[in-house]
Amino acid sequence: MSTLDLLLLLDLLGIFAFALDGSLTAIRTARVDIVGVMVLGMVTALGGGILRDVLLGETPATFQDWRYLVTALAGGTLAFFLSRQLTHLNKPILVFDAAGLSLFAVIGATKALEFGFGPLQAVLLGVITGVGGGTIRDVLLSRVPTVLSANSHLYAIPAMIGALFVVVVDLTGFGPGWIAVIGALLCFTLRVLALRYRWNAPNPPGAPPL
Repeated sequence: MSTLDLLLLLDLLGIFAFALDGSLTAIRTARVDIVGVMVLGMVTALGGGILRDVLLGETPATFQDWRYLVTALAGGTLAFFLSRQLTHLNKPILVFDAAGLSLFAVIGATKALEFGFGPLQAVLLGVITGVGGGTIRDVLLSRVPTVLSANSHLYAIPAMIGALFVVVVDLTGFGPGWIAVIGALLCFTLRVLALRYRWNAPNPPGAPPL
C-alpha cells in the first residue's frame, strides 16, 4: 500500500468514525429526524477537514472526491438504523469519537506538512482538523463544545500530542505513512486512558471544583 493510499484510508476511517459519533450524539441528546441525524453526522465527520483545507488554501477534499461524502453518509445511515442498540451505550460513542479525533489529528498535521507549513502550524491544523467537526456539531446542538469543557477528559491535548508526534518524526526525515498510524494510536490511547481514569487538564487557580 502506498503512502497516499494509507493516508486516504486513515482519512476515510476518521470520517466514518466521526459520522457515527455525530449521528449517535444527535440522536441521544436532541429530538431529530433522519435529516437531523444525517446532517449532524456529516457536519461532525466533514467539518474539521473542510476547515483544514480552507486554511490550507485549497478546495476541500469533500468536494473533490465522492468517497468522502459516501463514507459520511454510510456512517450516518448505520447510526440511524442501529440507534436503538447504540444510543443507550455510552462507551461506543466515546470510542468512535476517540478514533475520529486521533485519525483526523494526524491527517491534518500530515497534510499541513505536505503543503510546506511549519511545525507549529502543522500541529495547530492537526488539532483543528480533529476538534473542528465536533465543535460545529455541539454549537448546532446548543451545547458547550467538548473541546472547551473543563470536564472534557483531555480532548484537545491527545490531538495535539498525536499531531506533534507526526511533526517531530517528520523533522527526522521519516516518511509520513506509518508514522501517521503510530501517531493516531498514541492519540487514541491517551484519550481512552483519560476517559477511563477521568483525567482533566488543570483548571485556573481558585476555580470552583467540578
